Amino acid sequence: MMNILVALLLSVAQEKPALERLWPNGAPGAVGEEERDKPSITPFLVSADKAAACIVCPGGGYGALMTTYEGDDVARWLNGIGIHGFVLRYRLGPRYNHPCQMQDVQRAIRMVRARAAEWKIDPAKIGVWGFSAGGHLASTAATHFDDGKADAEDLVERVSCRPDFAIMTYPVISLVAPYTHMGSTKNLLGPKVDDLELRAFLSAEKQVTAKTSPCFLMHSWEDGVPAENSVDFFLALKKAKVPAELHVYEKGPHGYGLGLKDPVLRSWPERLTDWLRLRGCVKK
Repeated sequence: MMNILVALLLSVAQEKPALERLWPNGAPGAVGEEERDKPSITPFLVSADKAAACIVCPGGGYGALMTTYEGDDVARWLNGIGIHGFVLRYRLGPRYNHPCQMQDVQRAIRMVRARAAEWKIDPAKIGVWGFSAGGHLASTAATHFDDGKADAEDLVERVSCRPDFAIMTYPVISLVAPYTHMGSTKNLLGPKVDDLELRAFLSAEKQVTAKTSPCFLMHSWEDGVPAENSVDFFLALKKAKVPAELHVYEKGPHGYGLGLKDPVLRSWPERLTDWLRLRGCVKK
């Protein structure tokens, strides 16, 4: 644990890497030319060859992005255990609604996989990790994916957007009653917020199949986003025989990030490290 903390503290002082636009020529459905109209990933790379990689989706209720403690800090923590981190800046409501957010995370996974050789990544060990509403986006990526379009002009679009693993920390997952977080739901769906069929389609606990990505879920009992979001998703994964691990701590508010300053919560990243080691993503 101390080695990971030291690596995190040392890397904070380093210059932040340059971002990569997901669509250099403009994102599909873009309504302007501002920074918020240009989704991107910021690569935090490790020196190891054929290392695992993880796209990090910060939370913020689909209306903001907590890019420090649920983004850059997480990518640096991943670097500390030998994994490339890519912080995703996805489009937000109310300016952008579904399917823009899903397009952004799928494109991020495709881009990392398409450029695996350049970034020294194992293309079969690319995951996604989300916090709060970013956890909903991670669960969406784990349940809605395709193999790519082999004849696409854009080389990035030729590869799969299925994550090889998915991590969700205090996630919003269900968009249907009684456990949904309505603020996130309204920002994501906008004028279609009352479309119950769409809300079910984007409720990952209702979309699990045997092909869903292996998942790690972390929540706390007292979280304002009910732990049932994680519990119900975990039970659906178990029913479909998808490998999964769930931790529900008694104490812990919503939005603690890695929780490294909390005397109890700070133990959960160790559980995640063990799970990533089990999946062959941590080599040491």
